[in-house]
Amino acid sequence: MAEENGLFIYGIVPADVEPTPDAEGVGNPPAEVTAIRHGELAALVSEVGLEEPMGRPADLTAYERLLDGTAEIAPVLPVRFGTVVTGADAVEDLLAAHQERFAAALAELEDRIQYTVHGRFDEQEFISGFLADNDAAAGLAEQIRGRSEAASREQRIRLGEMISQAVELRREAENRALVDAVGRYAVADAARQPSHELDAVNVAFLVGVDDEEKFIGAVEEFAEQRRELIRTRLIGPLAPYDFISAHQLVE
Repeated sequence: MAEENGLFIYGIVPADVEPTPDAEGVGNPPAEVTAIRHGELAALVSEVGLEEPMGRPADLTAYERLLDGTAEIAPVLPVRFGTVVTGADAVEDLLAAHQERFAAALAELEDRIQYTVHGRFDEQEFISGFLADNDAAAGLAEQIRGRSEAASREQRIRLGEMISQAVELRREAENRALVDAVGRYAVADAARQPSHELDAVNVAFLVGVDDEEKFIGAVEEFAEQRRELIRTRLIGPLAPYDFISAHQLVE
C-alpha cells in the first residue's frame, strides 16, 4: 500500500518570495521546498509522508535553517514545527482565512530580524564570588570541606539551595541589565526560559536592519564587561520565533 503524503508547512511569507533551488526541507533525503500562493501571501512547504516520524534533530535543523535563511531576505512568520496538512487546498484555505492578519504581521516584520543573546555563568567563578560575599554560605562550604558526601549531606543540600537561589536572583538582574544595555537598538525584546541551571541571560530581541551593527556592538560591549563570569553568545540572525505568538497558526 502506497504511503500517503501531506505538506509540511514552514512559514508564511509575501507572495513574491521564491525558495532557492538549493533549499532543503525535512526528511531523508531532504525534500524539495516549494511555495503555495494565495493573494498577497505564500506558504513555504515540502512533501512529507503522513506516517513518517517527525521531530528528529535533523528535521528541526532543516526547519530552522530554512526559516533563518528566509528571514535574512524577507519577512517570515514561522509556523509551529511539525505542522502538516493534507494538501495544497488546505494550505490555500489557511492563507485565505487569515489573509489580512498574516499580511499585517508580515508588514510589521519587514526589515526586522531576531537575535538571541544567551549567556551561562562560569560555575567556578560564580561560586567563588558568592562564597566571598556570603558568610553563611562560606561557613557551610567550610563544614563540607574534607568530609564525605554522606557525613555532610545536610550542609551540601543547604549550600546547593543557597547557590541555586543566588543564581536565579543574579539571572534576573543580568537579564534586566542586558535589556537596559542593548534594548535601545531593538524594536522589542522577549525573555526566554533558562535552558540550563547556570544560565545567566537568555533574551530574544527583534532588531531593525538599520540598527543591526549598533545592536551587535552593544552586545559585544555587554559581554566584554562580564567575560570572566559569563560566557555570552549572540545567536542570529534568526526568524522571529519569539515574536509571533499573536500570529501562531496552530495552537
